[in-house]
Amino acid sequence: MPAVPIGQIVEFVCGEYTGPGGLSVTAVNTLREAAAGELSFLSNPRYAPQLQQTKAIAVLVPKQIGGNDVRWVRVDDPYFAMSQVVTRWFTRRRMPAGISPQASITPGAKLGRNVAVGAFAAIGDGVTIGDEVVIFQGVSVEAGAVVGDGTVLYPNVVIYEECVIGRRCVIHANTVIGSDGYGFATNRGKHHKIPQIGIVRIEDDVEIGAGTTIDRAAFGETVIGEGTKIDNLVQIGHNVKIGRHCLIVSQVGIAGSTELGDYVAVGGQSGLSGHLKIGSRVQIGGGTAVVEDTPDDSKVMGYPALPFRQFARREALLKRLTAKGELGGHVG
Repeated sequence: MPAVPIGQIVEFVCGEYTGPGGLSVTAVNTLREAAAGELSFLSNPRYAPQLQQTKAIAVLVPKQIGGNDVRWVRVDDPYFAMSQVVTRWFTRRRMPAGISPQASITPGAKLGRNVAVGAFAAIGDGVTIGDEVVIFQGVSVEAGAVVGDGTVLYPNVVIYEECVIGRRCVIHANTVIGSDGYGFATNRGKHHKIPQIGIVRIEDDVEIGAGTTIDRAAFGETVIGEGTKIDNLVQIGHNVKIGRHCLIVSQVGIAGSTELGDYVAVGGQSGLSGHLKIGSRVQIGGGTAVVEDTPDDSKVMGYPALPFRQFARREALLKRLTAKGELGGHVG
């Protein structure tokens, strides 16, 4: 475990600190759990009461916070500063090194510099793997697929044939990229499969959580835009196009051919119908059912989705009606 001088951390995060300079930080932890020698952070005001009780040796706090404590390191954004400190000094995850003799790599695959491949991974014919790629055990990369520089594929990820993964992506365990989209033509009472002959293209700096499925396009491409972050257990249908820097939380389902603009945030367990246009910077609250196009900069919530202010008014009215019913008999 490293021991990082507090001065290095303060300089790295461009912080303001008046405490003793000879201290060293051995780990990062929450305010409640931090022990002596550990760095903590205050990113949510609700945890401010824990500042006095924490045992942390130093705490990243917002610059505008009132009061003073020699342990405080004032920064613009404590949560971001914490993430940068952890990335720089305290990331402990072990990665495969070199090419395991138990991996299966076809002669027609092309591997870049310093690629690591774990045991029982399978890399198909015509696959292109970029520089510094890390492939954990049990991963399958099928024929003709492309994996960009610096990408990490965690255990049992499956990349179907011809799909394209960008640079510096992180794809967590048991995710499937490029399985068939859900396409059937019904004729005379029977459902006939429509071959899904497109691909999935994932742009640079995308992270995809565990157990997520992204279907290949029926024709053309299913696209995940640059910098988008997708949580665990998300289903993305065929020909969906997600813009840049979107946030998609766990258990979201997006039906085929729906398009999301840039910087869209979708709360957990929301569902989006097919063939919709969701504008840029839209916010979709958790558990929302989106069944209509949504313009730029909208904030919606509910089942079905309503503009947030309308949803809030409706909920307030329902509470008042319920209260009247409880106090004065049946409503109406």
